[in-house]
Amino acid sequence: MLGFAAGVMLAATSFSLIIPAIEAGGGGIKGAGITAIGIILGGMFLDFADKHSPHVHLLDKREEGNKSSLARMWLFIIAITIHNFPEGLAVGVGFGDENVSNGIILAIGITLQNLPEGLAVALALVREKYSTKKAFTIALLTGLVEPIGAFIGLMLVNIARPLLPLILAFAAGAMLFVISDEVIPETHKNGYERQATYGVLIGFVIMMFLDVVLG
Repeated sequence: MLGFAAGVMLAATSFSLIIPAIEAGGGGIKGAGITAIGIILGGMFLDFADKHSPHVHLLDKREEGNKSSLARMWLFIIAITIHNFPEGLAVGVGFGDENVSNGIILAIGITLQNLPEGLAVALALVREKYSTKKAFTIALLTGLVEPIGAFIGLMLVNIARPLLPLILAFAAGAMLFVISDEVIPETHKNGYERQATYGVLIGFVIMMFLDVVLG
C-alpha cells in the first residue's frame, strides 16, 4: 500500500507538476533550467525541515531532528505535518495556475495516496498501544495540514504568477524528497521489496491513466 502511494505521488509529481513547470517556463533549455532549480530548492527545503524538526519515522520509530522531550504522539504529528505539507502545496499550486483539470488530477492523486498512508499511520499507532479512537483521530489529522499547504500554494501562485514555473517545480522537489527519503525506504523492509515495487508500478500507472483521461 505504501508502494502504491509512492507510485501515485511519483506520477502526480511528473505529469501534474514537472511537465507543467517546464511548459510554463517556456520549454526548452530555459524551462528545463528553471524547473531543475525549483526541484532542487524544494528538496533542500524539505531536507532542512526534516533535519531541524524533531519527529519520529512512522514505521521504525527512529527519532530525527533536534532532541526533544515532546511526547511521542506529538512527534508523530510533527512528522506527518512535515511530510504532508508539500502534498497540499502541490494541490494549491495545481489549482492556482488556472488549469482546473490539473488541480483536480493532483487532488485525486493525493487522495489516493493518502488512503494507504493514513492506514499505515493508524496501524503504527495501534501497534504502540494507542486506542483505536485516538489512532483514527491522529491519522485524520494527517490530512488536515494539507488544506493549509494548498491555501499557501494557491496564494503563492496568485501573488507571484511570474514565479509559477519555479513554484510548481519547488512543490515537485518537495514531493520527490518525501518519496525518496521516507515512503520508498519504509516499503523496503521485512522482505517485502518485490511487493512494494509492484505497488509503485500500479500506483504510477493508475495516476498516469487518470492524468491522461482527466487532462
